[in-house]
Amino acid sequence: MKGNSTILVTGGAGYVGSHTVVELLKNNYTVIALDNLVNCYAKDVDEKPEALKRVEQITGKKITFYNVDIRDRDALDKIFKANKIDSVIHFAALKAVGESVKVPLMYYQNNIGGSGTLFEVMGKNNVKKLVFSSSATVYGTPQFLPITENHPTGQGCTNPYGKTKYFVEEILKDLCTSDPEWKVILLRYFNPVGAHESGLIGEDPSGIPNNLMPYISQVAVGRRDKLQVFGADYPTQDGTGVRDYIHITDLAIGHLKALEKMLLPAFNSWKAYNLGTGHGYSVLDVIKAFEKASGEKVKYEIVGRREGDIAECYADASLAKLELNWTATRDIFVMCKDTWNWQQKNPKGFESA
Repeated sequence: MKGNSTILVTGGAGYVGSHTVVELLKNNYTVIALDNLVNCYAKDVDEKPEALKRVEQITGKKITFYNVDIRDRDALDKIFKANKIDSVIHFAALKAVGESVKVPLMYYQNNIGGSGTLFEVMGKNNVKKLVFSSSATVYGTPQFLPITENHPTGQGCTNPYGKTKYFVEEILKDLCTSDPEWKVILLRYFNPVGAHESGLIGEDPSGIPNNLMPYISQVAVGRRDKLQVFGADYPTQDGTGVRDYIHITDLAIGHLKALEKMLLPAFNSWKAYNLGTGHGYSVLDVIKAFEKASGEKVKYEIVGRREGDIAECYADASLAKLELNWTATRDIFVMCKDTWNWQQKNPKGFESA
């Protein structure tokens, strides 16, 4: 299948989606991307999002794009009828932890309702192969570290965003049980950071960033005054939260490896894999690494903890190494260097174009 397979990528203009599309195109997959532009920039609703234009620039290949919301059943059905789609990589979701605590219904309707609609349309069109963009948040507050795929899921999920990922995983497991034709890989990833080495695409959140790295880079470039560090009283080495940060390109390659595994005739039902480095970095570790990579001072202030956050979370990614032949190769310095390269070249993100 590799090299002559057509992949539908939902949320294809987003941060993880766009970097994954680069790797798919580099490996001769045909890509159809859909996105509702809720978290990506386009000069005009009738135009391709800027991220995908730049993906075409990086790869020299064309992407078919649809401005469609995954909750729009009829529009989705038309896409499947108009194209011979072999597999789906499903990213499309709202993803801000803090926002999900404030507006849970929006998250449940979009992430769970939208996914359900997508899976129904896939089944109706006999496309039953899916790689799902899940999250380490399904593990809730870690019961042990590092977290393996055998760690319980759905217990003590600390926010609605994490619950939506857990519920969609459960829906997919039930789907595989009900119909043996379904093949599903769940990728539980930790904290994606960094940017493509070209500096042409990177993380460009709408509004105030919810994630650490884009916030740090916006402070360093002078777009924001200072970083707020949420809590310095956690039981960690310096009191700040510890996370497993993974370079976006490593993460994108992980999706490619998962797709290759899923397309093997011997693969059936569902399987979950962690994608992470297996190493935790504190917020202060990341600030120091960024200052070293950029040569800029990052101003920050310590404030109270943020609701829904946990102290420490990092992966055991040995199963992905064993079964997908995948390992994260880029360290925290490279993550910071590539983020800074992207931010310097695009001080206002994709709107800089």
